[in-house]
Amino acid sequence: MDRFDAMRVLLAVVDAGSLSAGSRVLNAPLPSVSRKVADLERQLGANLIIRTSRNLQLTDAGRDYVEAARKIMADLEEAERRASGEYHTPRGTLTITMPVEFGRRYVLPIALEFIQQHPEVSLNLLSLDRTVHLVGEQVDIAIRLGKLADSSLYAVKAGEFRLLTCASPTYLKRSGRPEHPGDLANHDGIIFNKRTFFWTFDVDGASIESVPRHRVEVNTAANCVAAALSGAGIARLFDYQVADELASGALVPILDEYAGPPGPIHIVYSRQGLLALKVRSFIDWTLPRLRAACRSYGADPASATVSPE
Repeated sequence: MDRFDAMRVLLAVVDAGSLSAGSRVLNAPLPSVSRKVADLERQLGANLIIRTSRNLQLTDAGRDYVEAARKIMADLEEAERRASGEYHTPRGTLTITMPVEFGRRYVLPIALEFIQQHPEVSLNLLSLDRTVHLVGEQVDIAIRLGKLADSSLYAVKAGEFRLLTCASPTYLKRSGRPEHPGDLANHDGIIFNKRTFFWTFDVDGASIESVPRHRVEVNTAANCVAAALSGAGIARLFDYQVADELASGALVPILDEYAGPPGPIHIVYSRQGLLALKVRSFIDWTLPRLRAACRSYGADPASATVSPE
């Protein structure tokens, strides 16, 4: 049995919350993952996890072993980085996860410029609209939109984004301009999946929901933009998704005074021991450029202070 591989599998399963979720994180068959955990338990002569139909729980022995395994794996990774020279020059594969649309528009160009300046670094870019567990999925850096959960990760705030309500001049000329969220009941809405069927607005410090007429439903931001441009109705999109259309006047923001506060954009990373130079170099390279990109669509970047997530 490969002890280090078994530790890696166990940590992925524990961090993911179940054997099946761990198998998805590892991109490995569920029977293989289950067998490796069972083999490790037999090798140790102790039960590490209590399996249930929905999740798992650590035994007392499991909690002690997982804590020790995390330290061992962190020490091993640091030793490998030292041996490969990652602390002396930016080198090695840099794995970055980012939201699909924001990443394509703003992070990808910055990352590609970065590797042109650092020939010993290669990129593994994961465009995913879900939260990735950095340690469990062996990811170096995440670009995250929205409020961060408490954790042991570190985060640098790079900017902000806002949820906008907008429509084409053609639609507003035909149907009139709503002046209050309550007016949306008399307007056609472009629904971006059923998750956004109820639109929430900030009215006098209170959150209220408004429901436009359900005329068009789409499942991608690009189709939502296209439908709004055609005059099919009013849409709700993030400012970075419609920056060009707003700048050209092809779409017009409405109900801005009820939009609510902006959300943060962070560069997030894990820090166990020394920080690999490829990670520090990418953060230093990306931060001012991502802030400039945020300013280009109207968001105000915040302080550069590094703080726990």
